[in-house]
Amino acid sequence: MATLVLVRHGQSVWNKENKFTGWVDVDLAERGIAEAEKAGELLMNYKFDAAYTSVLMRANKTLNIILNKTGQTNIPITRDKALNERMYGDLQGLNKDDTRAKYGDEQVHIWRRSYDIQPPGGESLKDTADRVLPYFENEIAPKIKEGQQLIIAAHGNSLRALIMKLENLSPEEILQVEIPTGVPKVYELDDELHVVDSKFLR
Repeated sequence: MATLVLVRHGQSVWNKENKFTGWVDVDLAERGIAEAEKAGELLMNYKFDAAYTSVLMRANKTLNIILNKTGQTNIPITRDKALNERMYGDLQGLNKDDTRAKYGDEQVHIWRRSYDIQPPGGESLKDTADRVLPYFENEIAPKIKEGQQLIIAAHGNSLRALIMKLENLSPEEILQVEIPTGVPKVYELDDELHVVDSKFLR
């Protein structure tokens, strides 16, 4: 049996400002730092063999805060752009409300919440899954099958791609999944990657 913990980074400065962030490398907001510290407190009883994160600062900082809080700063950490947030293209840096006013609620909803429709110059959730899942299969799944205890600190959409696979969700079902910032989701998995148990820690 293996444990896999998924954590979406704490609230970022642009989350706070209601902006599309994507691959722009923004920092954690004060609330995001507090969320990461609380996540660390909730994970005090978990011991990890290795950690994975994207190359973006907000996920890196969230992971570092958690590992500092749990006294596990000596474990291997792998950073890879395959775990980056969905790239929002021309929408990056734009205020979401302003974007709705310009393009209409329905169009922005399609860009944000459809599975395979890309925003201008950006990635769909399907595109995001197409880079996240091969990385997971090649780099992370073998360690789960060995029974290792792992933590991944990443982003709303890269984690949606993983949850879709782990929980066998359809493209329609995954679009309804909300992943709160800084709240760990703990999976217990067998050596075939079947979910035995899962829960959010709050």
